[in-house]
Amino acid sequence: MSGHGLVLATDLDGTFLGGPAEARRDLYASLRRRRDATVVFVTGRDLDFIHELLADPEIPRPRYIIGDVGTTVVRGEDFQPVAEVQDAIAESWGDANARVMALLRDEPALELQPTAFRHRVSYYYDPARLRPQTLRLIEDAGFEWLLSADRFLDVLPRGIAKGPTLLRLIEAASLDADRVLVAGDTLNDLSLFETRLKGVAVGNSEPKLIEAIAEFDWIYRSALPGAAGIADALAHFGMQGDQKNAEIIADHRLSPSAL
Repeated sequence: MSGHGLVLATDLDGTFLGGPAEARRDLYASLRRRRDATVVFVTGRDLDFIHELLADPEIPRPRYIIGDVGTTVVRGEDFQPVAEVQDAIAESWGDANARVMALLRDEPALELQPTAFRHRVSYYYDPARLRPQTLRLIEDAGFEWLLSADRFLDVLPRGIAKGPTLLRLIEAASLDADRVLVAGDTLNDLSLFETRLKGVAVGNSEPKLIEAIAEFDWIYRSALPGAAGIADALAHFGMQGDQKNAEIIADHRLSPSAL
């Protein structure tokens, strides 16, 4: 893509919040400076975490937040739900939290995560002990399951994940899909890459994610980690904005300290 304009839809841990400190500072400063940039956080984290994160004035304030692995959608300015997207997710999930926890109560490979759940239930799992029939149990009950980082198992409403929710938000908010860059580093970002939007798998990505996107020729695989990988991808796709931004990005692509 050439020209100006950017919608950066990025995972947080390991991606937007990953990489060398200098690369993070420079990327955040360039995004704050750009009037043509829209930032969307797309994360497994909950809103409490994001509230705390945004207390740091260096972090660019997102216009939208997709949290809880695609099940929470709010505006960044006031954390109010984007009703056009959120209402359908809530309706799909219903009041399923107790039902999911009862369903999986006796599964030996699972440990409930200590966080508040709205339209999902999340566990830590032991890869050596997780049984295929556990995943089938989740499917047969009418839910989605998502594994990532050989540690996390999320139970989600049917048809809901980061990628599908982002596509619904793009439509609801009248964002330009051709100006979107998605960024991620673990398997729970796979659905972002399955949207066929331009994307970057940053250099510290989970090997299973890299394997899963091997045939995705619309995805750039950066050698640089975290925020440095995002900056690298902006240059790759010609989305880096003004000359000052381009120079910052070029510095990190060439600097050994960014690796």
